[in-house]
Amino acid sequence: MYFYAHTTDTNDKNEWQLLINHLENVASNSEKFASSFGAGRLAYVAGLLHDLGKYSIEFQSRLEGSSEKVDHSTAGAIEAEKRFGRMIGRVLAYVILGHHSGLPNGNIGKERNLLSRLSKTDIKDYSYYKNELNIPNLKNSDLLTIPMPKSLNTDAFSKSFFIRFLYSCVVDADFLDTEKFMSYDRYKYRETKSIDELYYHFQNTLSMLEDKCRKNPSTINSARNQILKRCIEMASGKTGFYTLTVPTGGGKTYSSLAFALKHAKINKKDRIIYVIPYTSIIEQNADVFRKAVGSENVLEHHSNYDYPDDSFDTWRNDDKKHRLATENWDMPLIVTTSVQFFESLFANKSSQCRKLHNIANSVVILDEAQMMPIDYLRPCLYALAELISNYNVTVILCTATQPSIDRFVPNNIEITEIINNQDQLNRIFKRVNIRYIGNKSDNEISFELSKLQQVLCIVNTRRHAKELFDKLHTLKKEGTFHLSARMCPAHRKIVLSEIRKRLKENKECRVVSTQLIEAGVDVDFPVVYRSMAGIDSIAQASGRCNREGKKESGMVYVFEPEIYGMPNKGRFELCASITRSTRRKFGDNILSSEAIKYYFEELYDYERENLDSKKILEDINEGKKELLFPFEDISKKFNIIENDMVTVIVPFDEAAKQLIYEMEKSKYPGMYARSLQKYSVQIYSFEKDALVRAGAINVKKLGGIYWVINDSSFYDYITGLKDAIDVKAPNEILVF
Repeated sequence: MYFYAHTTDTNDKNEWQLLINHLENVASNSEKFASSFGAGRLAYVAGLLHDLGKYSIEFQSRLEGSSEKVDHSTAGAIEAEKRFGRMIGRVLAYVILGHHSGLPNGNIGKERNLLSRLSKTDIKDYSYYKNELNIPNLKNSDLLTIPMPKSLNTDAFSKSFFIRFLYSCVVDADFLDTEKFMSYDRYKYRETKSIDELYYHFQNTLSMLEDKCRKNPSTINSARNQILKRCIEMASGKTGFYTLTVPTGGGKTYSSLAFALKHAKINKKDRIIYVIPYTSIIEQNADVFRKAVGSENVLEHHSNYDYPDDSFDTWRNDDKKHRLATENWDMPLIVTTSVQFFESLFANKSSQCRKLHNIANSVVILDEAQMMPIDYLRPCLYALAELISNYNVTVILCTATQPSIDRFVPNNIEITEIINNQDQLNRIFKRVNIRYIGNKSDNEISFELSKLQQVLCIVNTRRHAKELFDKLHTLKKEGTFHLSARMCPAHRKIVLSEIRKRLKENKECRVVSTQLIEAGVDVDFPVVYRSMAGIDSIAQASGRCNREGKKESGMVYVFEPEIYGMPNKGRFELCASITRSTRRKFGDNILSSEAIKYYFEELYDYERENLDSKKILEDINEGKKELLFPFEDISKKFNIIENDMVTVIVPFDEAAKQLIYEMEKSKYPGMYARSLQKYSVQIYSFEKDALVRAGAINVKKLGGIYWVINDSSFYDYITGLKDAIDVKAPNEILVF
């Protein structure tokens, strides 16, 4: 009798995939994937066992049309524990049990947990595997190279982390082999270029940067070139943990990429993963990378780039390659968000975990590292330490305001700073004076802004930005602009283009913005007003002032806003309070290295009980003795953005309206998803619900993919998407 893994649309079994072929293919690919962290042989066995239950007569009958449901995952898990014992057997059992439904809890959740599944007695007879499948024994030498805990404190974490990475290898191998058999036209678009190709491509970009410095040998440009050369010099170092502390405006995007590319080439890394905290700036960074190393080599993957499942056949060939790469990150340069990166490291579902093995043997750059989520700081640092210690990953924390995380990093990992002359660079890039001006009403601030030719005012919430803009616009209509994430990217691009043009031509230009503009937006104002915030935010605001050093010194005024301009929920008031105490200690010199260090030490000391607020590490430690880890529960707990965000499309211009119309009529709506990204706005679910009630959004998603604003009166061509009248936030939240 022949046993099959997958069928085709025909009844001709000669065209079906033999089970033995599928198991051997998955085992072979799993072994290849896991070899980057020394677990190839273990992954091979897991791949052989993952579909062992398909050797039952009942499952084969199901392939022929029977409606009887058959549990085909548990058989391999039971066989694994029976053959390899409680420790290695359970590691394999987790992977096998979860290859469809996700990694289960160890002993929580009744029928779905590991122990319950391993205790099942109604598994269909799968013994036919003995006629054609040889399951190898695992020797001690096969286990000597697998990731091992580096300390008692990380024992449980390291083991649970390893299970997740082994799982990633098997589920990706399973998906790929199934795709290759079932949909070869799709599979053939998967390809990967080497880091060497990117490195040589980038040499042209380096030449361009050097040429720019020669043509405009300003102090600032010379300092940027100095930073770039230092990064290239330090890239020869070994795999490890690095920090890159560069003043705002110091060119850290190019410099960090230069370090990563050379470091990856020398240390034979497979890819570079650039992690950015904001979706609002990920596009511009991805564009920089595309120009630097070629667009075909860069994958942009975040919540705005989740492709619909049914769209593949309608995409252009280059889009197909990128769409497929979002599934497993098999591209040489990934640009993603902190949410996507860290939530994947603690996920349990195959769709999220599938990419994990491709993080191994890579360079990970965390841009704006001070934005690592405080509530999950300890789990995040444990994950980074584990990647460095056991998965051959180099991590770089890249920021102007380096957080004081040394004491929280486990495994005694040494952190190396790339820049060796920070004080000198801080003096060179000190282009502003900061002055604290105390309490200011909206009327006072708007009046002061109206008297200035060019000025930027950054506030903490979109409500405050709107209120302040309205007052300023009443006083000075000409050259007054608003910026927030309620404006779609196409809208913001137009406004920013006009702002930059006016700044360059020395025309009137007054901008009221949310924190959106702090996140890497390249503008240069002589004067900046900043509503009281954390020092990291004030540093970012300062980076928009006298950016190119055209004046001897720019001015940044920090003010205390009206009550509604200072959110009283969450951690915002605490950060502002620590900024005030830092100012009392250091005066207006709050951006010095000493002040920044003091600020983060105070912040982390105050929050020391909340650096793992969901008790993720505690949950993992509870299961270490019997390897009973609560994978499913941890995945639900590790949710960086607590309030669900949804994407809505706005009919901003005629091009957007045409795309919406075509998408509505098309049999393949997914083909329009990427084109519509520049017309998207992310809002909270409760805001979307209010807009639906107001009739501004259809009850049904367009093409089953997007919510679309169908009433153009809800979009203001100055301030962006409006709220419905009855919208009520569940609590005070920060919206950029």
